[in-house]
This record gives sequence, structure tokens and C-alpha cells, in this order.
Amino acid sequence: MSDVALNVLPVFALILLGWVLVRAGYLREELGEGLGEFVFRVAVPVLLFRTIAEADFAGGAPWRIWVAYFAGVAVTWAIAHLVATLGFRRDRRIGVLAGVSAAFANTVFIGLPLVSRVVGEDGLVAISVLLSVHLPTMMIAGTVLMERAERKEGVREPQSLSELLLGIVRNLVRNPLVIGLFAGALFHTGGVPLVGPVKVMVDQVAGMAAPAALMSIGMALVRYKVAGNARIALAMTALKLLLLPGCVYVACRLLGLTPEWTAAMVLTASVPTGVNAWLLANHFGVGHALASSTITMTTALGVFTVSFWAWLLA
Repeated sequence: MSDVALNVLPVFALILLGWVLVRAGYLREELGEGLGEFVFRVAVPVLLFRTIAEADFAGGAPWRIWVAYFAGVAVTWAIAHLVATLGFRRDRRIGVLAGVSAAFANTVFIGLPLVSRVVGEDGLVAISVLLSVHLPTMMIAGTVLMERAERKEGVREPQSLSELLLGIVRNLVRNPLVIGLFAGALFHTGGVPLVGPVKVMVDQVAGMAAPAALMSIGMALVRYKVAGNARIALAMTALKLLLLPGCVYVACRLLGLTPEWTAAMVLTASVPTGVNAWLLANHFGVGHALASSTITMTTALGVFTVSFWAWLLA
């Protein structure tokens, strides 16, 4: 258990430190936004580029990672939707947002640092493979399902599916994570080695990704609070922290993933809800309190559940 604490607690301690620094007024909240932008646009893309460029895919076929992870996502999302619409009598739009809140893990800002620390390089390869499709898959699914829910609820006239998908594709092409992964894939397939000063510079920038990401998410948490919808948010928190990693664990075992890749996928699934849930709520103008409360609760309770999953996988 001491090894688990040594690996997991520092991750959440850095998140807490970032929150305290802003909450106490020692640093401005705007600095957290700037740090988060640096992490998303520079540090993490460089880390993904290096990981894919130097990756060894001896652990198995990458498609098994996608199947294992998204099987867990599909089950959790469906159950969250039913809990929200049937259990809490909310409309279809809240049902979609409940699914997003329960199934959209903070893979970049918490998942990457956690997997890097607990699993190591093999785990980073696995989560990088997942990230190559995670963001587009989750955002397309969330956006399309929300548009469909709005159509059924008669809230407003939805845009056409072609316009919707075209807008998502435009955003993905400009996404720094996608660019970093694509550049790493080019280096990997071309057999271009990272050596000399370029290697040193890439390693230094990539090394900043984990601590900067954790600090920035802590600094950003100041704006997210438990504001109403506490019961439904607590239900989504339980699904996110327990059901999603449990389903992913079962899927990984059934598909025969290596212990390292299994650990990477389960730990990624176990991390708190990502801010994308709030961004989707903000874009469609519904469910802000649910998304905000779930982000806060999963982050506060995640230190215990992530420690449990890390202990189980060890």
C-alpha cells in the first residue's frame, strides 16, 4: 500500500496545491488559465509526439485498447443516461450530459501524469494510443446525442448533421493533441530517431507536462463548485469513479491486454471527470450545475478510488 500512496498521493497533492494557491489569493486564477493553455498547446502535444515517435507496440494490437476502453464508456454512458432520465426524471438533454459527466475522463491533465507515474513508459504508449481517438470520439458522440436530444425535446432547431460534423472536423484538425500525435506517428513510421539537442529539448518540454498539468487543473477547480443537483451529481460520481474503471478492467481482461496496458486503461478510466463535460454544457446552455458538481466531487473523492484501483492493479 505504501507504493500506491507514493505514486497516487503526489498526483492529487499537486492538484490540491494548485487549488490552494489560487484559493488563498497567492496566485491569480488567470495564471492557471495560462498554465493550462501552455500544457494543452505545448507540453502535452510534445509529450505525445515523443511517446509515439519512440513507441514500442509489442504489447499488442492498438485496436484492442480502443475496444476495451470504449466498451466501458458505452456501458457507463448508457446507465448514466437511464439513471438521469428514469431515476431522477430529467429530460433527454440532462441525460446526455449525465452520460458525458460519468464517462468522460480527464485523460490529458490527470490521466497522463498518473499513468506515467504508476505504469511508466509502456503505460504512456497505451494512453497515447487511446488519446489518438478519445477526444474526437467523445466530443462527436456528445455533440450528436445532444443535438438529437434537443430535436426530441423541441428546444431549438438543430443544425444539420453535415454542418455539425464539419465543424468538429475543423476543430480537430487544429487541435494541438491531434497534431502532436500525428507528428509522432510520422516519425515512428519513417524511422526517424530523436537524437542530439532536439532530443534534449523535447525531453525537457515533455518533462514539464505532468506537474504543470496537475497544477493547472487544481488552479482551475476554483471555478467549479457543488451548486445544486447534488444527488444526481453524486450518482454520476459513483458511476465515473467505480463503474467505468470496473467495466474497462473486465473488457481488458476479456481481450487479453498485457498487465501494463490494462493498468494504463483502468487508471485512465478511474480519474476524475474532465472539464469537457462543462464545456459541452456551456456550449448547449444546459446542465452547468450537474457538470460542475460532478467535476468537483470526482476530483475530491478520486484520491481514494484511484488509490483503490492502483492497489488492485498492483
